[in-house]
Amino acid sequence: MALEAVMVTAIVGICYLIGMIVKASKIKDKWIPIICGISGGIIGVIAFLIKMPDFPAHDIINAIWVGIASGLASTGVNQIVKQLKKE
Repeated sequence: MALEAVMVTAIVGICYLIGMIVKASKIKDKWIPIICGISGGIIGVIAFLIKMPDFPAHDIINAIWVGIASGLASTGVNQIVKQLKKE
């Protein structure tokens, strides 16, 4: 179970980095959650197809949803960091 959490956290981290790259580009900020969600879904499918050990999905649909949820969670992580920096 602990390794499954690490796998999901890795997807969150990758999507967070994708979001930071998008933020640095000319793409409007409103698209970042959508891009992170789609990126997470794609990463989830890739992790499932290459049979990543301890990936918490046993079929392609769940892999997509685990990835999307992880990608969207990365935008939440960003907001937590942003709010903690405010004074």
